[in-house]
Amino acid sequence: MKIIVTKNYDDMSRKAANIISAQIISKPNCVLGLATGSTPIGTYDNLIDRYQKGDLDFSQVSTVNLDEYRGLDHENDQSYYYFMMNHLFKHVNIDVEKTHVPDGTEPDSDKACSDYEAIVESYNGVDLQLLGLGHNGHIGFNEPADEFSKTTNCVDLTESTIQANARFFEKIEDVPTQAYTMGIGTIMKAKKILLVASGKDKAEIVKKAFFGPVVPQVPASILQFHPDVTIVVDEDAASLL
Repeated sequence: MKIIVTKNYDDMSRKAANIISAQIISKPNCVLGLATGSTPIGTYDNLIDRYQKGDLDFSQVSTVNLDEYRGLDHENDQSYYYFMMNHLFKHVNIDVEKTHVPDGTEPDSDKACSDYEAIVESYNGVDLQLLGLGHNGHIGFNEPADEFSKTTNCVDLTESTIQANARFFEKIEDVPTQAYTMGIGTIMKAKKILLVASGKDKAEIVKKAFFGPVVPQVPASILQFHPDVTIVVDEDAASLL
């Protein structure tokens, strides 16, 4: 595990974009695993900037996103499909047919999860998986639990996650209570993993996840067992290390 401590959020975003850019340049037809939430937005902004300057070509890139709220369609401005279109896909020359997000409108959760797992499996390995880090240690929407989830699954969101996401919705009642997410096992199959975290409010979980015991009650702690993980954090998020 490699930990890179950066000065601030902007510096963290640049460094993360450097790693993703290097992956695209070295393997133009790579498969990227992508994340949503507020932390990766700066990274995506940097990637868009590099594309606009002619330094990056997304035309052969395929993507698989970590998760999607159950019950939200693509047009819903809080869906992760909508997020990805607005924060990355529509600003670069990626083939939208090669971008994948779990189908939040599929009411049959078993079907939604098995269909998405099959899509991820069809690529024979994600080359680089980008992750954020929840305050409770979740990666994707894999919440603290008694065991690590193996494959794409439907999860009940914890109260802390619902509260953390409430700022994106008009009222807390509008926040979905379930999501489809890649499993911990699915995430761990990625060849490389890049995790980004910033802010003092993430300092405690950064320490717990990467310097504490590997337990399913801290889902991100499993990354300690992955052979190729890079953690990019700003000074605030690294303040307890």
